[in-house]
Amino acid sequence: MSGPTIRRRQLGRQLRQLRDAAGKSSRAAAEWLDVSQATVSKVENGKQAPKIAHVRLLLQLYGVESPRSEAILRLAREANQRGWWTAYGDTVPDWFRDYVGLETDATELWTYDAELIHGLLQTPDYIRAVTAACNEESADFDVECYIDQRQARQDRLTSSNPPLFSAVVSEGALRRMVGGPEVMRAQIQHLIELSKLPHVTFQVLPFEAGAHPAMVSPFILLGFEEDPDMGAVYLENHQGALYLERPDDVRLYANTFERVRKAALTPKKTKDFLVTLGQSM
Repeated sequence: MSGPTIRRRQLGRQLRQLRDAAGKSSRAAAEWLDVSQATVSKVENGKQAPKIAHVRLLLQLYGVESPRSEAILRLAREANQRGWWTAYGDTVPDWFRDYVGLETDATELWTYDAELIHGLLQTPDYIRAVTAACNEESADFDVECYIDQRQARQDRLTSSNPPLFSAVVSEGALRRMVGGPEVMRAQIQHLIELSKLPHVTFQVLPFEAGAHPAMVSPFILLGFEEDPDMGAVYLENHQGALYLERPDDVRLYANTFERVRKAALTPKKTKDFLVTLGQSM
């Protein structure tokens, strides 16, 4: 079953469709619930889980009867469940929790990284080194809890129902001495081991590839069970994140990833590259 983040998105989409079918405006829905139009918009866009009582009232306003109403209410209950990541408190920023929920529900992930190795592929020592560099002024930051949270995310790759995972990383991220030679040798060996998994494809984009279409920024594409195509693009910065879901935007990034993947070393040549690089450190 899909997790609460996807259920919230599904619920919002269905409520919007029911409102349109009933010929009601978002203002009318807001007045009926005695909430703001902004709240209705957040619910319909999957940004906020509604109260079950509010869903009952909306179904009444839209004239929805059983068995459809029962199915919507069941979806609403599932959308209000807590995700596993809420147990990690302050180590998961509010703006990142939506992404973790989407990542947990995704059936396919495509990632391109230029400066660092993707979080799902990092070793604990690599995580410590990156975290130390990014949080040197925050003495209260719980590094070990952050690592536990990251490893909980990584568990999906070795679970009984893992996503298809395709990662392309720039050669520069592998040559950067994050934590020193010993940490990087262990990280490279970890990548070699993960790349043996049948659902994981790891490729290196070498310097010799020259200019390429993903030079502007790293990105992540997420695919979901109910959608035959990739469903969303995730772009992150220091203060938050941007989600792109318009089909044209998603297609643009999917095309960019396909071109980068084509320019990268094949998985077999990538493994040879990693072995040689690890031995040279």
